[in-house]
Amino acid sequence: MLLSNEELKSIYFGAYFFEETDGGWLQAFQYSKAQMDYFKKAFDFWYDRCMASTAKTLEFSTDAERIAFEYKIIWTGSLDSFEVAVDGLITEIRYVKNLDLEGKLAFTLPAGKKNVTVYLPADATVLIRRFETDAGVTPAMKNEKVLWLGDSITQGFGPLRSAMTYVSVANRLLNDDIINQGIGGYVYDKYSLMKMEGYTPDKIIIALGTNQYGSKTMEAVEEYYETLIGIYGNAIPILCVSPLWRGDSPEGIPTLVSFCEKVKQIAGSYANVSVVDGFKLVPHLPEYFLDNLHPNCLGAETYGRNLVEAIRRIGF
Repeated sequence: MLLSNEELKSIYFGAYFFEETDGGWLQAFQYSKAQMDYFKKAFDFWYDRCMASTAKTLEFSTDAERIAFEYKIIWTGSLDSFEVAVDGLITEIRYVKNLDLEGKLAFTLPAGKKNVTVYLPADATVLIRRFETDAGVTPAMKNEKVLWLGDSITQGFGPLRSAMTYVSVANRLLNDDIINQGIGGYVYDKYSLMKMEGYTPDKIIIALGTNQYGSKTMEAVEEYYETLIGIYGNAIPILCVSPLWRGDSPEGIPTLVSFCEKVKQIAGSYANVSVVDGFKLVPHLPEYFLDNLHPNCLGAETYGRNLVEAIRRIGF
């Protein structure tokens, strides 16, 4: 059976809104048009990444033994992957570096009823259409709506595997209905925070700061939280994850530590904001990083699992 784009939307998670382009391609967006206009005027690097397929998934239960869809890649940052998970276990990986920019992907599934997740590339912009299956699909049931805000680590650069970003690892355990607004190179920037009409998250997770720890003032961080609380109020739980350890500039560690302490102090001053110490989530060893800054697969797996443990421990 062939799903229409409207039917495809029912199993497509991670989007704020969709648009259909020429040729019947379905494109999903995680930012509002107003936010994307801001990025376009502010910095091309951010604008390109604000439309990436970050943390977007197709999720459903089915008896199907084969699924397929057509894809078109219109922008690439890093060459990560399309991946399929069956009942939480990754069964197939198709690396972007081995694919044409436009084509068709088909995946074989085991017999019987199962839960399936298709991970779209985290650091590329992918359009899809003509989703095919040899049996019916039922959209996945999700828990809370959670908005993630962050930089390249949250967007998913580092593992070079879409299913192995720390957000993907964490959400396999949490099963939330997420929108991931992580962007490579991003910072605490109040101007990107805008009310998204028709969308109110149940929780918000923020992991920012590693790109601005050398700032001489904490004004940007202070204004960010003031703006965020102004938009969403003080009833929505917010989690601040302070920056991770980074070993690419050892002489900067004392400055980074000082910055993290100030971030935790500012965020923690709000009654609805909980704080998790990022330095305690990933070992301070190069084996856990792609470049001593972005966690690799091992580091992202460790980060995601430790973050979930922290979330459950503090009752967030």
